Amino acid sequence: MATRAQTEERPSTVTQRLIGRAGFRDESDFILRVVQPALVGLIDGTVASLAPIFTAALASSSRTALLVGISTSLGAGVSMGWSEALSDTGEQTGRGSAVVRGAITGGMTALGGIFHTLPFLISNVHQALIVAGIVVAIELFAIAWIRNRFLDVSLRSSLLVVTVGGAIVLGIGVAVGSS
Repeated sequence: MATRAQTEERPSTVTQRLIGRAGFRDESDFILRVVQPALVGLIDGTVASLAPIFTAALASSSRTALLVGISTSLGAGVSMGWSEALSDTGEQTGRGSAVVRGAITGGMTALGGIFHTLPFLISNVHQALIVAGIVVAIELFAIAWIRNRFLDVSLRSSLLVVTVGGAIVLGIGVAVGSS
């Protein structure tokens, strides 16, 4: 039977093996080259797309919100990916390939916006808004968990910070969409 110490070491050992097999020096190298660009993209895609999507839903229809959400998510993904790739070559900072970081950031930005766009496939805008709100809550929790797991930020603090940011942007979308 494994002791408590052996059980606690197992996830770290597995994580370290996977990180090593993927070609990273250690977990901090993995965080710098993969987690950080992915987190930037996920946060931006999740939070920045709230205002235009919810504005479109409140001012128009589910179909309009869906189209605005898709175009916002994809456009933001391209923009964020390009920005990350052009921000540094990776040679000066040790952050790895600019193209890989750009692809990670851009892909996660697009996913962050697409997840809460998909509920607008529901034609009833009020039902779609409720489902989208639930999806946003799940997204914000995922962001907080990733920050907790990889950046050692407390889950409570992270949930508070990401929720405040999301609420501010959502408030803008509701205010504009209701005007």
